[in-house]
Amino acid sequence: MPDLATPLLAWYRANARNLPWRAPEFGAWGVLVSEFMLQQTPVARVIPHLEAWLQRWPTPTDLAGAAPADAVRQWANLGYPRRALWLHRAAIEIRDRHAGVVPRDVEALLALTGIGDYTARAVAVFAYGDRHPVVDTNTRRVLARAIDGRSQPGPPAKRDLAAMAALLPTDLADAAAFNAATMELGAVVCTARAPRCEACPLAAVCAWRAAGYPDTGDDRRKQARYEGSDRQARGAILRALREADAHELPHGDVAADWPDATQRDRAIDALIADGLIEASGGALMLPN
Repeated sequence: MPDLATPLLAWYRANARNLPWRAPEFGAWGVLVSEFMLQQTPVARVIPHLEAWLQRWPTPTDLAGAAPADAVRQWANLGYPRRALWLHRAAIEIRDRHAGVVPRDVEALLALTGIGDYTARAVAVFAYGDRHPVVDTNTRRVLARAIDGRSQPGPPAKRDLAAMAALLPTDLADAAAFNAATMELGAVVCTARAPRCEACPLAAVCAWRAAGYPDTGDDRRKQARYEGSDRQARGAILRALREADAHELPHGDVAADWPDATQRDRAIDALIADGLIEASGGALMLPN
């Protein structure tokens, strides 16, 4: 197994971006909120929303005392708005089960609404400094290239955690930094479409580079096109309700100009089923 830690840690400590959740005093709640927001959303879009969210709700208990509609409105245009409801429910669970303190234990974190393997370990590592493998899309791509010589990683699998765990330094601080460094490298250097291999600290030990950068295929699930999709229709409906007086509109006035009435109605039904909007007396509204 090649030594990835030594060159990667040196590169990270010299080149890491100055991101708010990397500040030592940021706290577990801030890390948890940032991880919810960063799912499938670029860093540049997240930062202003994160700052506004934490200013409004600086603790889980603050958010738990708000209405779900407030969380959906504050989420604004971040996309995948179910995350706002999940975060609100997780805040209630933190208040009620953990006295308002984000838990440190991975199993306790996994028991919270909306938290999976990645987020639970990210909070335990980046907020509390514990030693766990943290594996996101960027991490998986770096390991696929550097270790396995593949151009793209395969679909996510449980074995990814074991592969990352085998590479972690024993020192707690170095292990946390190695997790962050691997993600950082995948985000800014070892990117999916245009990797900057000439700037990569792992160039000397990268199996993909040594093999001549072969195209080994990409069998990951492709994300559906957004334009004209049900996701876009859902976003238009939520935006109309966020912007309406009292966040309520007659059913027929919500996204009334949407070009496909059947798709609009399907999106409304899906939003109601997800708990993101409510219907009452011929009107649609954000959840109370």
